[in-house]
Amino acid sequence: MARALQLSRGLDPARLRPAFERFGRLHLPGILPARDAQAIHAALVTAPYHRSLTASGKSYDIALDTLAAMPPERRAELEAAILEGGKTGFQYQFDAWRLSDLMEAGQRTGGALAPLEAVYDLINSEGFLAFIRTLTGDPRCAYADAQATRYRPGDFLTAHDDDVAGKKRLYAMVLNFTPAWRPDWGGLLAFHDADGHVSEAYTPTFNALNIFRVPQQHAVTQVASFAGAERLSITGWIRER
Repeated sequence: MARALQLSRGLDPARLRPAFERFGRLHLPGILPARDAQAIHAALVTAPYHRSLTASGKSYDIALDTLAAMPPERRAELEAAILEGGKTGFQYQFDAWRLSDLMEAGQRTGGALAPLEAVYDLINSEGFLAFIRTLTGDPRCAYADAQATRYRPGDFLTAHDDDVAGKKRLYAMVLNFTPAWRPDWGGLLAFHDADGHVSEAYTPTFNALNIFRVPQQHAVTQVASFAGAERLSITGWIRER
């Protein structure tokens, strides 16, 4: 069993709350002790990802070996559908590992993946949820879900607001664990204003928590072909019952 995680000392949600209330979002660097963040990064490198994407208006989770074995013509059709959908609608492609689904099904494996399981335990702990309630001023925060994500060159997530009927999403969060990243590599969490401009964008800084109110229009910009790393993170939502 992995050692229980705790937030870094010195984080004061009451002091941070005015900034969150003003902007509806916040970037918090140094969210975990450095040793824990490094262990989580190592686990994310080896996580058993599948390919998560949309094509022709439908969502798919495809095993990576299945995708690799796909006939070239079928693969070309799929890639064309992904690109076409990205021109006008909600579209994404990246690698994912659905952490919450497995934890809620009791399918813990420990070992190399134990640090990721510990993240799930942390974000559902009373200490973390109390931190979020104080930060947001919202007493409804009851539990969180999460998935590990890996964005490689060409991956992206087009504009959306996370507001899905019945999901009871209050806040979205992204925990970033790529040790070094340049903003010109893409993969930015970009927020859009009513005029279609990027009002603010967060680089996926190592060991940082990005949290924002739902609904809020945002996207993950496409990772550049020359990016020197994979964008590794744990993403999810804080929900009410």
